[in-house]
Amino acid sequence: MRYTQETGVIIEKREIAPGIFDVAVSLPVIAKAAHAGQFVNIICGDYLLRRPISICGFDPEKGTLRMVFEIRGKGTKWLAERETGDTLDVVGPLGHGFSLVDNTKKAVIIGGGIGTPPLLPIAKFYGGNATVITGFRTASAAILQEDFEAAGAKTILCTDDGSAGFHGFTTQALEKHLGNNECDIIYTCGPKVMMKGVARLAEARGIACQVSMEERMGCGVGACLCCVCGTKGKDGDAQFTRVCLNGPVFDSAEVDWDA
Repeated sequence: MRYTQETGVIIEKREIAPGIFDVAVSLPVIAKAAHAGQFVNIICGDYLLRRPISICGFDPEKGTLRMVFEIRGKGTKWLAERETGDTLDVVGPLGHGFSLVDNTKKAVIIGGGIGTPPLLPIAKFYGGNATVITGFRTASAAILQEDFEAAGAKTILCTDDGSAGFHGFTTQALEKHLGNNECDIIYTCGPKVMMKGVARLAEARGIACQVSMEERMGCGVGACLCCVCGTKGKDGDAQFTRVCLNGPVFDSAEVDWDA
């Protein structure tokens, strides 16, 4: 696995929803090597472990990396307090990302909450052939809707409380969509229970599905073994696989959803 430790300057920062920040950083080397679905590891102040942040976008020509993250603890709170002009110590790109097929194929992209950001590069790749279904607790928590629309994708917004878009879960919206539209491949990232439901719907219809798993990470490069998730071996036997190195993206059929 090839990755770089690079110091980058924050060139843009804004709060796009309560506690959720959109940050652009100048990281020419990492931006040139980045792929949809990968992540970076960032030093956050004096905290011992780096914090893994998914890559929301990358521009190799401008040398910039975009990250959208939510304050979840002390590390991400420190990161949210950084301002334009501050520097960040970043390692990346890390992990195994999404496999993108022919962009003339029909893709459905399902994101839940803060699992939505790493799906934006996929929507940009498929453009008008992508349908993006995103789910949030309430309207004020919804993010990146304009970005997905700007990519040319059809968007379906779901909220748990019915304050915007479809009143219900993303899996319900997906099932309705699949009943009336063609789909060649599915991509998803978000809560495990949501992805499990998406995987089940894809399997029942024989549709290829890629999932981005989330586990607590230590090193981010496969050495500490603290981010393993349950997967199935070639013979269907149970095993544990490192999310940071062998993932975070897996074929949904590989994942042992009951582990």
